[in-house]
Amino acid sequence: MVGIDISGRHEEDGEYLMVAAAVHATVGTTRLHSVQGMGFAVSYHEPTLSATTGVVAEAVSDPSAEPIVAERGEFYEEPEWMVEQYLEPDFKYVESIAERETVQAAHHAAYAARKLLL
Repeated sequence: MVGIDISGRHEEDGEYLMVAAAVHATVGTTRLHSVQGMGFAVSYHEPTLSATTGVVAEAVSDPSAEPIVAERGEFYEEPEWMVEQYLEPDFKYVESIAERETVQAAHHAAYAARKLLL
């Protein structure tokens, strides 16, 4: 499973700096077991659905990773089927505790990486 998070989708001083983090993890039903790796990507584009999914796809970097999991707000609460058109393989919104923990790990990674770039 890959948990993703994006930090910095807001404009600051007329510029954008989005950092996506993808945490590749093995999980059980109730917890994250181990992190197998992380991927990062940066975008300076305005955060449209296309730009957001593009930076996430670049951070994931492994087309066989599945499913990709995120909080609903990352993609402007668009339906899963719409987001999945941009992100292959499978995409879904968080449902389990383990998925939430993986997305939370991605949140901390994205935030930290963005702070390093500022």
